[in-house]
Amino acid sequence: MEPIDQQPQPPAPRETGIPPPHTPSPIFWNPNGLRAGWRLLIYFLLVAGLSAAVVLVIRATFSIQRGLPSVAMLIASEAVQFAVVFAAALIMARIENRPGGIYGLPAREAFGGKFWMGFLFGLVEVSLLIGLIAAFGGYSFGPLALHGNEILRWALIHLVLFVFVGFFEEFLFRGYTQYTLAEGIGFWPAAFVLSLGFGAVHLSNPGEGWVGAASVALVGLLFCFTLRRTGNLWYAVGLHASFDWGETFLYSVPNSGTVIQGHLSDALLHGPKWLTGGTVGPEGSVFCFLTMGVQFLVVLLLFPKKKTDPAIEGGLV
Repeated sequence: MEPIDQQPQPPAPRETGIPPPHTPSPIFWNPNGLRAGWRLLIYFLLVAGLSAAVVLVIRATFSIQRGLPSVAMLIASEAVQFAVVFAAALIMARIENRPGGIYGLPAREAFGGKFWMGFLFGLVEVSLLIGLIAAFGGYSFGPLALHGNEILRWALIHLVLFVFVGFFEEFLFRGYTQYTLAEGIGFWPAAFVLSLGFGAVHLSNPGEGWVGAASVALVGLLFCFTLRRTGNLWYAVGLHASFDWGETFLYSVPNSGTVIQGHLSDALLHGPKWLTGGTVGPEGSVFCFLTMGVQFLVVLLLFPKKKTDPAIEGGLV
């Protein structure tokens, strides 16, 4: 018998796990199931419902005092917010018949090499940024504000805080939302939309401004680039956590307009806003755009380009 020619088969369509009805409406369904926009709506409704339930439990259990939150309250807040957005994604994973790790935080890589590589280069980036500002006379470390065991204690407290900040903000803007919106409109259009939202949210921080928010939006695109190149969010979480830790604790400067208790020194930023970022902090400095460019090149070299997912790249709605 002569061999039968084997024709290459096209990739199987991406399934959402939500089968369409017999006569699907194009408003709600495409050939792969429920459209991405409707799945995002379900996700946000889950987040809203879980958040409301958590608030009710907290109010019934604890006495909430008004005023500036303590660092312990900030840690609890970031941890709970991350738990809510992650739990909602796990529910969606069951509905869509997908593994939960596909949305950016696979358990097999938890706190592995990518996380610590991101953490290292986050410290390098913030140190380079502060160094450039200092070289132009805009930063002084000042006298130590902490001594003895307090240095280690507050260093660890801030580390825990900013790891949770990294988890929450990265997963909220680049986890389920980025994955699902990318299926609808393509990876980079989704990245631009969510990064603009990332920058806009930071405008609510005390002392934040438009330049700082623009810088944050560009940082969001950088994080999306790390997601694209590394395949998940672990590098981005480590980078996010260490950069914030370096700003807030190690170099003791405002972080997106916010100054938190327990900084290492009485550091000072002095000079024009283009140099120091003013009340925003170093994220509003012109040098922040330079260091982001360096970080982009680091990721470009460390993680070679991978084959794209045709469904996500093409934007199947």
